[in-house]
Amino acid sequence: MGARPRYRETMPAFYIGHLGKYFPGKALVVVIRTALIRGPRVDTLAATISVFVETLTMMAVGALVAASLLLTTTADSWLFWLALALFCLAGIPTLPPVFRKVVRTICARRGYEQVTQVVNALRLPLLASGWLTIAGGWFLMGLSLWAVLQSMTTTSEMPTALPLEPVQALVLLTATVGLALVAGFLSLLPGGIGVRELVVTTLLVPVYGELAAILSAVLLRITWLLAELVASGFLYVSTRLQSGNQT
Repeated sequence: MGARPRYRETMPAFYIGHLGKYFPGKALVVVIRTALIRGPRVDTLAATISVFVETLTMMAVGALVAASLLLTTTADSWLFWLALALFCLAGIPTLPPVFRKVVRTICARRGYEQVTQVVNALRLPLLASGWLTIAGGWFLMGLSLWAVLQSMTTTSEMPTALPLEPVQALVLLTATVGLALVAGFLSLLPGGIGVRELVVTTLLVPVYGELAAILSAVLLRITWLLAELVASGFLYVSTRLQSGNQT
């Protein structure tokens, strides 16, 4: 989009911005990320639009990955259709023709100029490369749920060995994480509270049992929140130290 952000500016904006999703409406994500990334090398308009594109693309890919994997992991067809509907809801606005029309309409109403470079930057090859790399990221998030379940197998009420082979488990858990996060995001509830847990338990109870499903949903949320806080704190302090050294 014509901006030239550095990694030391982009990483804090991305991770600290995650904390904004715990506030109602999640609009604070856009505010935090835009405030941290804009500057002499990044125009405010490009920063704001890029946050929307990145977030919606991540959600769209997560929903599509979930829909694809659910075809082989559950007999509940409504979950597949839910994931597919969420994919359309998040993915259609990022399609280049739709994206350009929406941005130009908004900018025309608000009097913004010089948006051509921004809206023309999102092309199909760029979008496709983002989809591929983000899809890999969703499998890593599924792996984190697998690790949570692995840590819980010592409880007497749960089996000492997980009921699925590693590949089968990763498929189910990636679909679970993808659908849970996207549904929670589009619900606009702070942190998707309640929605994430409902999806996780719905998909995991038939395989892992009620106790494991409920505990894993809670532990996964705590683990992710702690990881976000640690990463955000480290990057915030690093950024402040760099700013102090430069002055």
